[in-house]
Amino acid sequence: MEFVADIPRWRQVAEVIRRRIEDGTYPPRTRIPSVVEITAEFGIAAVTAQKVHKGLRAEGLIYTEPGLGSFVTERSKAAGDGPGA
Repeated sequence: MEFVADIPRWRQVAEVIRRRIEDGTYPPRTRIPSVVEITAEFGIAAVTAQKVHKGLRAEGLIYTEPGLGSFVTERSKAAGDGPGA
């Protein structure tokens, strides 16, 4: 992946994962790549990959189950249609 210089790398990688969630590559309740897998795929540091997960969790797109991994929430594709909306 070619990174844009003026946007933090974690934000650029988070956008790729976000698009994959939106297009159904990672459907609801499926596991997304781990920090280790993200570092390998995108060639970024583990701390940067952790920021990707943290950012996606803050947006409510993923949740983490300790010992199991991070998973896509059960939100629908349209914003505001999911649980808690």
